Amino acid sequence: MDKIKINDEFFDIMPPEYQELVEEATYGKEDRGWKDVGVAKELIEEHSLCAGCPESIAFRYVLACLPNPQDTVMVGSTGCTSLVFPHVAIHNIHSLFGNQNAVASGLKRTLALRFPDKVKDVVVLAGDGATVDIGLDMTLQSWFRQEKFTTICFDNELYANTGGQESGLMQKGFVGKMAPAGKKFDKVPLPEIARDSGCHYVAMMTVSKPNRVEKAIRNAILVAREIGPTYIQLYTPCILEIGKQMMEGLQEMRDSEGPGKRFEFKEYISDEAKVFLDEVDAERKAKKKALRAARA
Repeated sequence: MDKIKINDEFFDIMPPEYQELVEEATYGKEDRGWKDVGVAKELIEEHSLCAGCPESIAFRYVLACLPNPQDTVMVGSTGCTSLVFPHVAIHNIHSLFGNQNAVASGLKRTLALRFPDKVKDVVVLAGDGATVDIGLDMTLQSWFRQEKFTTICFDNELYANTGGQESGLMQKGFVGKMAPAGKKFDKVPLPEIARDSGCHYVAMMTVSKPNRVEKAIRNAILVAREIGPTYIQLYTPCILEIGKQMMEGLQEMRDSEGPGKRFEFKEYISDEAKVFLDEVDAERKAKKKALRAARA
């Protein structure tokens, strides 16, 4: 796997942070994953989000679980997530509010034409306002067209970075700082809409269980690469807007998942995607078995 290298003649004049990134990054490491968070510089050493924000750890998990990070382009939108992209060592595009799936559609098709012999993954990462409210039309149209990329929604159940306005994914009855009348109807069931709109892999969860997040992100990207659109919805509560302290984000997520709760784990896989993922799993197990035999 090719990695970025610094020309020997220019190595000494490059910033030490860049030297370290090129030499120590986990890109190319086949078993990279969420366990590299905390030791890998490219998995957000620093960020500009609020202290204790669950989005920061969710972002790290997503970056750590990308199967092909050096050839992945992420498309973001206006929102808290856009504050993090300048700190990550991965190709990314900031789109206008809500049109991230339209931008990703054109990007994915262009990359396929420009690099026909190379795998190039495209991943959309946006908040619930961009995905469900302002950008719902473009989100759905990309699914209807069977565009081959993954859409990840950081669901914090309101417009967090503009003061707490109501969003379509806000829970019924919640009173926000800028929504004093309270939400009058239930959360928009976007996972079910995604399934019925042609997505081949759909999952909804909190980010309190990193193993589950890692598996879902990888499944979604691999299925999108080979078959068609996929969707992941992750609960990343805004601790400021729901009145929590910076150490309470993880517990808020744990309290919101489980049977009957609004973030009960959901996973939908199309028949075509099931066959494909079974093949991937069998290939992975065979590879591990061969490695063990070689070491024996």
